[in-house]
Order: sequence, then structure tokens, then C-alpha cells
Amino acid sequence: MKRSPELNHKIMSSIRGKETGIEIRLRKALYQKGLRYRKNTKYIYGHPDISMKGLKIAIFCDSEFWHGKNFEENEAKLTTNRDYWVKKIRRNIERDREVDERLAAEGYTVLRFWGGDIEKKLDECVAKVLAAVEERKTRLLVEKAGEQD
Repeated sequence: MKRSPELNHKIMSSIRGKETGIEIRLRKALYQKGLRYRKNTKYIYGHPDISMKGLKIAIFCDSEFWHGKNFEENEAKLTTNRDYWVKKIRRNIERDREVDERLAAEGYTVLRFWGGDIEKKLDECVAKVLAAVEERKTRLLVEKAGEQD
């Protein structure tokens, strides 16, 4: 279905970067499991949607379109303003990699979830976060025990 430029503009301008439905859904599920976190942390590189600074965990909730899920397959579907969107989405993919690499170098565990996974497999996403939390807590205990020796 072809949309008018006015409708396209209205739809695209209503999309938010923070406080998206997928972020809120994951945050609520994590909170119900007793996890406490910060949201949209400005002092952590890449400004993760959800972060646990003490455990060095950064979580990103990525929408499929903006972050280029299966972009090689879906690139051909872009017809309106194609040059702009291809450049923008490729840069977003590249930036995501840069953020992941830098945070990993700083000792963070980086978790990225696609919006569709949060919507359809929320329990799996929460389980991955809980596993990362337990792994980080265990690592911290081992490091503290090593310092005491």
C-alpha cells in the first residue's frame, strides 16, 4: 500500500527515541523480577536504554527498521527517499557495532534485543538479562575473593 507523503511524514515524526513501548515493556518485566536499573543513561557510552552500572550491564532495545534487522534482505524494499534511508540505517548498524565494541572494552556486558523479540518472547529476553546479572555477580565475588588473598 502506497502512503501519501503527508501521512508518511506524520508517521515518521511520531516515532520516539526514548520511552518506546518495547523499552517500557522490558523494564516493567525486569522490575517485576526485582531488578533495579537506570534508563537512558547519559554517562555510559551509547546511552543504553537500560543499564546497571555497578554490574556493568548495558541493554539496548532496538527496533527492526531503525537498527537494520535483516537489512541486506530488506534494503530492496526501501523505495521512498532510498538514498537517505540506506545511508542512515547502515550508519546505525555501524554505530551499534562501535558502541558494543567500546562498552565491551570498558568491561560491560552488552545485551541487544529486537523489538519483535521483546514483544513475542519477553520471558526469553528477561531470562537472558537475569543470566547476565548472575554471571556478573559471580564474577564480582570471584574478583573480591582474589583481592583478599
